[in-house]
Formats: sequence, C-alpha cells, structure tokens
Amino acid sequence: MKIGFSFWGFLGSGILDTPDGGRFWRRPIIDELISRGYELVLLQSNRDLHEAGQVLPYRWDTGFPDIDLLLCEYRWPLAGRNTTPCGTPGHTCDLHRQQALLYHYTHNRTTATVLWDTDRQMAPDDLLRRMPNVVVCDTARRPAAGAAVLFNMVPDELIDEADPERLAALPRPLALAYVGNQYDRDEAFGEFFAPAAARFPHRVAGKWPRTESWPRVNFTGRCPFGNVPGVYRTALSTVLLLPDRYATVGAITQRAGEAATEGCLPLTPTTIACADQVMPSALHVADRHEVVERIEWLRSIAGTSEHAELIDACLRYLKPMRVSHQVAALDRIITDLAEARHSADEGNC
Repeated sequence: MKIGFSFWGFLGSGILDTPDGGRFWRRPIIDELISRGYELVLLQSNRDLHEAGQVLPYRWDTGFPDIDLLLCEYRWPLAGRNTTPCGTPGHTCDLHRQQALLYHYTHNRTTATVLWDTDRQMAPDDLLRRMPNVVVCDTARRPAAGAAVLFNMVPDELIDEADPERLAALPRPLALAYVGNQYDRDEAFGEFFAPAAARFPHRVAGKWPRTESWPRVNFTGRCPFGNVPGVYRTALSTVLLLPDRYATVGAITQRAGEAATEGCLPLTPTTIACADQVMPSALHVADRHEVVERIEWLRSIAGTSEHAELIDACLRYLKPMRVSHQVAALDRIITDLAEARHSADEGNC
C-alpha cells in the first residue's frame, strides 16, 4: 500500500525559528511504516532540503501521485500565515496544500484518509469527521466523539537506551527546566512553574514573547532542536505545561518523552485529565506549593537508587507512547479503513 503523508515541518533538526515539535517523532514514524511494508511519498514541501539544507533518503512529491491512502498531520487556519495569498510576505502554504490534497483525494476520489489532529484544532462539527472514507485520530486519552486514539509518540530507541542509574548519576545543576513555546500555557505556567522557578536554579527555553508577569524567570529564548536533550540532561525536573484544550482531555505532548528519556522528571499537574496514566503518582502536583515540595524532595534523593527507580518508573509510563506501539495502532486503523473502502467499492460495482 502506498501512503501519501502530508505534514508541515521537518524530519531532521530543521531550523531554529520554528515550533515544530513533530521532529521528535516524525521520522521514526515514517521509518516504522516503511519497515512494515508501506511505501511512503511525502506530499508537502521538502523543508529539510529547502530551508535546512539537509538531504534525506525519502521521496517528496508536490503533485498528486497515485496513492492508496492519504495521511495528514492536520493543519488549521493561522491568521497572517497560511490564510494569506500565496507569495505574500510571511505566507506558508501548508493549509492551501492540505486543502488541495483533501479536495483531490478525499472528496473527489474518496481515497481512504487518516487525519491526525495533533494540535486538537479540528472543529467538532467538521464535515470531514462524518465522511465514510475518513478516520480522525486524536492524541487525547479522552478523545473527541467518533475519533480514534493516536498519541503523540516517543521513539523506541530513546526509551530502550535510557539507563536510569546512569541518568540519576549525572550532575544536574538546574532544579527545573522547560523547553517549549508559550502558546496558551500562561495559566499553567503561572501556577505550576513560575513560583518554583523563583526559588530554584532553572531555565525556560523557547519562544515566550510575553514575560512581563514573571520577572524572576530565566527565559533564554529558542534553542536548536538538537540541543533540547542537553537542556533536560542538566535539569532535575520539568513540569508538564498544557493548554486547556490538551489538559482537560489528557492529551500529552512530546515534552514528557523528551524529558523523561534524559532523566528529567516530569512533574504532572493533577489538573491534567487521566494524570494517573501519564506519570507516577509521586510526581503528581496539585498546586504551586506541591511543586516546590516535590523539587525539594527530588533534590534530597538526587543520585540515589530511589532517584534511579523513579526515572525507571517514568520510562515505563512512556510505554503506550512508543512509536512501535502507536504505529501498530495506526496500522490497524489503515487496514480497517482500507478494507471498508474496498467493500464499499465492491458494493458500488
């Protein structure tokens, strides 16, 4: 089966000025699908080549090649970026390209289509959700009505290669760190991160254009994607900071995997739905005071066997997010959808 994969981002390290967190798992997903016998053709612009100058061993096609299934990381309107006319300053063509792909394949040819709503931006009443040749995948533990579940993923090798004892023994001069952009995280940041940051050595890397409310927080700006593991490797803990549209349904981003595989313990607010499925209860925090208490406790056990055991527990909690586990789920979705489309085609003969 040939899959046409549409995504707006990078497979490699990309460029500095981009919020593309999908770099963490996107290439492992493609490699896993290929290992399962699928043929992949990538349908958006080759940004790795055109913007980052990196040549990768995959096939891109900006036309409309013959495919058996369309897989899209769902894109949504972003005012001033992908809603502007092509060729205007600051325009990105991800949405226009996705619209063209959906029109050509999904609507006209009724091609089997999987839409992975990684940012949970698809409207609940979007007509695509009701099309018989479409499956919408949600990253949440409490998914939208009618959606299949496909978590944000963690590459298997990062989990397999993480040695809890070695990670616990590393010097960690920072008590707290966060890597990621501000987008809709102000409330969670103000409650669970900023008060603790005022008391402990810390760092926040990412695009945070509005920081006036937190003068005691050390914002260091964006860092290259390849430097993210190093930030977490120097920090004892992080906090899982989620926008409400993620937290209320238990949609966990790649930050949990990025941190835990480097031994940085993800403190997990209990305001996140299904928190008991995300990280060990010892790392759950109900408010700013518990964040401080947990960090003080973690500092007291740093480097001990108890610390190593806690890292090991975090790695075990990542199991459902493994690329191999989730791509197996995607494989079943693709197979079921393809069989349903084949039966429908036979019924129309």
